[in-house]
Amino acid sequence: MKLNADFSRRAVIDSNSLPWADSPAAGIQRQLLERDGEEQARATSLVRYAPRSKFAHHVHTLGEEIFVLEGIFTDETGDFGPGTYIKNPPGSAHAPGSETGCLLFVKLRHLELDDSERVVIDTQKAAWFPGMVAGLSVLPLSEFATQHTALVKWAAGTYFNPHHHYGGEEIYVLEGVFEDEFGRYPAGTWIRSPHLSKHCPFSTEGCTILVKTGHLPALHSY
Repeated sequence: MKLNADFSRRAVIDSNSLPWADSPAAGIQRQLLERDGEEQARATSLVRYAPRSKFAHHVHTLGEEIFVLEGIFTDETGDFGPGTYIKNPPGSAHAPGSETGCLLFVKLRHLELDDSERVVIDTQKAAWFPGMVAGLSVLPLSEFATQHTALVKWAAGTYFNPHHHYGGEEIYVLEGVFEDEFGRYPAGTWIRSPHLSKHCPFSTEGCTILVKTGHLPALHSY
């Protein structure tokens, strides 16, 4: 299966309008944002666990990143509530599930093979840092080689400078409305911009976004 698998093309999806597709595990459904492959795929999805649902034990050959949006997500290492970021490195394995039900933002098979660090951050308790412009706050989540994952909070009326993204940029809007010269993106919007793409982002109303940069193939110049 190929869905938004051409990383040289910009993609914008409002997940609020997407259908849910059943996974191989009973009670677990997915909204597919991008996918390249079948069940073992490089993929970005929203994943919804019904109460007491669970995946069988499995290995993540090229790792995964998880952000808990709602409910309590659980595996052998613990219980993780809303706002938790988890990076499971390549070669890690678990049997994830949820007793209460939960909603996750999940990225599979995007990590570098030699990224061996597991990361777990409760972003509701972690310290934020001032951004590069007034009104911007940043919470770094993971860094390895060219890849960076962070939460970025925009106060109402915050404008950033025009800039390029080496290795591309991916955004999932968690709260509020994110904007740039190409449009307005309310909560639930997923945006992927290719290598060396350029924009001038801002937020009139304020927003919080999950951002990943430097992970897309540098195959094209724009």
